[in-house]
Amino acid sequence: MDVTPAASGPLAASGAGSRPQPLPEPQVLPGTSRLGVLSRLAPQPMKVILNWGRRYSLWVFNFGLACCAIEFIAASMSRHDFIRLGVIPFAPGPRQADLMIVSGTVTDKMAPAVKRLYEQMPEPKYVISFGACSNCGGPYWDSYSVTKGVDQVIPVDVYVPGCPPRPEALLQGILKLQEKIARESLGERYASGGRPSAAALRSGLVAAPPTPGEGAR
Repeated sequence: MDVTPAASGPLAASGAGSRPQPLPEPQVLPGTSRLGVLSRLAPQPMKVILNWGRRYSLWVFNFGLACCAIEFIAASMSRHDFIRLGVIPFAPGPRQADLMIVSGTVTDKMAPAVKRLYEQMPEPKYVISFGACSNCGGPYWDSYSVTKGVDQVIPVDVYVPGCPPRPEALLQGILKLQEKIARESLGERYASGGRPSAAALRSGLVAAPPTPGEGAR
């Protein structure tokens, strides 16, 4: 006995009841962009879930360069315990990290290493500049060997001021970053022109010195 339900309605009249229906094109708001052709398959609630997962699973790559790194260590200990915020300190390396925290004085000699390790981190990746030295050079801003802020080399998402900042300031910076992650759109973040290009991130402070006799010409 055939138990297949009979088709009814306009689809049965046209014979299209067994054919798959194409997915409707999404409505793209002016000024927004999409990340890949399959982004239309991810509804807005799914994007909220993805942002929620990124927000509370931040593996930290600590780039400690000076005294501010001690405050980062204090923030990760039991008294302040930023693991309760979903932040896991001391990732095995940049390839396993989501968040780089640059704490301390960035010198022109160290700046290329900071940029190289940042490029090894997988997307999406975030940066917190922790302390006055990392923000703008701090007390050593006029030194011949100090980079005037880590944002001369890599893009920064959150700046934490202080010399050195207290661990509570780092906790506040992490909360601000999590709020930013919760409302971000990856399509807008990685759209063409949305992030600085590699050429824009190169700092003239780390350029090679002129060869002897070049300035005399």
